[in-house]
Amino acid sequence: MHCPFCQHTETRVIDSRVSDDGATIRRRRGCEACGERFSTLETIELKLPAIIKNDGRRESFDVRKLRAGLERALQKRPVSESQVDAAVHAVVHAVRLTGERELPSRRVGEFVMEQLRKLDHVAYVRFASVYRSFQDVADFREELDRLERELPSEGQLPLLELGGPQPERQR
Repeated sequence: MHCPFCQHTETRVIDSRVSDDGATIRRRRGCEACGERFSTLETIELKLPAIIKNDGRRESFDVRKLRAGLERALQKRPVSESQVDAAVHAVVHAVRLTGERELPSRRVGEFVMEQLRKLDHVAYVRFASVYRSFQDVADFREELDRLERELPSEGQLPLLELGGPQPERQR
């Protein structure tokens, strides 16, 4: 490890501590030449697959883009930051478990929708409307009906009020 102050190649570890989540090790180091001290973080580096976009382009998997997409769908929804962190972790874990070197973006989208369905039904429908390119209100209603059939509300508010006035459908 090179010293960030004098670039000397000999440094020694003074102290090591495992982080709270157990995913990183913080090391306190001292430079043999100048005596300055600094900290380093050691993490496991696992290669995530390349993402194949719909137009055929390939991109590196970007956790920041994943988080941004989840946060956009969850904007102004009652979901905590720790729940978002857990959803990001779950999607990354699912991507890793595929064992693939390349993964279609549609597959990643399915992993995201699975997590949003568990977190917040409104956010799920928001994401699905963009992801599946809903064309009209009928597409929304179809997705809402499917969601209500598949999942009990589990403490979430109903998507459509049952028994209340329903808008007339255009034929």
